[in-house]
Amino acid sequence: MVEAGVERVRDGIHTEPGLSEGKDYRLTLVCVGTGTARLAFVPARAAAEASVPCDESVVRQRITGGEFVRIDVVGAEGATGVVAWQIDAL
Repeated sequence: MVEAGVERVRDGIHTEPGLSEGKDYRLTLVCVGTGTARLAFVPARAAAEASVPCDESVVRQRITGGEFVRIDVVGAEGATGVVAWQIDAL
């Protein structure tokens, strides 16, 4: 495990984990509550954007490490609950 946490949907996730250049990682997210959240990466080439439903579904995304990678999960208007996340090296 590289990094993990739990945040309120309205606060979102905003992290810049220290990922090794060119190495692959797996981001696992689960949102419990109502509505949806949006997963995005900077730079966008690190991984694809995705929707995260707040219905206890597990969302997994492969990330390629780089000099700088920022992960943002932002709740949609009216979304409530919590988002749990974990980054693992592959």
